[in-house]
Amino acid sequence: MKESGATKVSLIPGTDSITQVLSLVMYVFFIGFIFYGQRIQMYIMIREVENSLHKLRHIKEEGKKTAIDVIKELGKPTTDPSSRIDRYLEYFTIAPQSMDPAGIVAKLDHILDTRDERLKEEVKLMAPELQNDEVQINNLENTLEAAMALNFIYKVVRHYYIQGKKTLSLYVIMQLQMILPMVMKEAEAYASALKAFAYGQPIGDGAGPLVAGKLMHGYETRKLAKDCVMASVPIEGRTAIIIKAEGPGGNVGKPGDAVEAAIEENKGKIACLIMIDAGLKLEGEAVGEVAEGIGAAIGGPGVDAFKIEEKLTKYKIRNYAIIIKQDIGDAVSPMRKEINDSIDKAIEQVKLMIRERTKEGDKVIIVGVGNSIGVGQ
Repeated sequence: MKESGATKVSLIPGTDSITQVLSLVMYVFFIGFIFYGQRIQMYIMIREVENSLHKLRHIKEEGKKTAIDVIKELGKPTTDPSSRIDRYLEYFTIAPQSMDPAGIVAKLDHILDTRDERLKEEVKLMAPELQNDEVQINNLENTLEAAMALNFIYKVVRHYYIQGKKTLSLYVIMQLQMILPMVMKEAEAYASALKAFAYGQPIGDGAGPLVAGKLMHGYETRKLAKDCVMASVPIEGRTAIIIKAEGPGGNVGKPGDAVEAAIEENKGKIACLIMIDAGLKLEGEAVGEVAEGIGAAIGGPGVDAFKIEEKLTKYKIRNYAIIIKQDIGDAVSPMRKEINDSIDKAIEQVKLMIRERTKEGDKVIIVGVGNSIGVGQ
């Protein structure tokens, strides 16, 4: 007679002890992840942000070192400029009160002029050997501004990292971690820009001035507004007033004032204004692609765009724009071959625009917008 035995049921699957131990560990991890998954995820994110912050600190310190080395090499200071540079990197600008928007453009214009003069004075104190060399003073100012941007990026990332770590806020850390790839890309671009500014190499943002420089090459130039030059050039049977920032020092000039002056000199008898500038490309678009549009093609705080639009509206002058596409990294880094190759295409586009949209004998204004570092007249 056979004995019937009851089947033993185990909560932990597996026939041997090793399999059962592994299964138990998996259960523990699964239950732990249910209760502490968010906290674990946050610590992983904090670690990633921490690594990026270390890289940012290194980039910032290298930027500062480059600025110090260039000032010592070119400016021949009698004392160590490090402490003065530290103070420069912490410099800030307070925007004007905008509660009553009437007149805010003039206030902002004044503040930006004061800032520019103050920074130039500081550079001259740091580099006494270059007191009368405006080109090198402008280049050094641009170098220090790139180092200032790196310092600011590092401090902002560090602020949110510490804030998120103190409060253990998943959402603060998560947002920081999500934008870090773009922040790192921008920081690396500024790091690349430092050497370009220090040694006067053309950058991507100089595409507009390079177009204007090629058009005015060989013609007599004169100062038109602060840090801006112009030349009168015959193009396609029309008279073109070509305007750009004065080079080859790192300079963007005041194109708003220059356009205003050119229009008033000609009593508003201008057929059209054509502006050429670097334009931000979308991912998937080719670097150096040339596109045509309408409006004031100029970045910055908006002061120059406002002045140009006001004058164009007053005299009913049409405003055309040409942009040379590039990303933020290309704009502040040494000029890429693709951007340089696109200059002649942009010039042909300008000539085509003049032929199709104006009549022989007309006057047109062409403005090359951007930083003229490394780009002469």
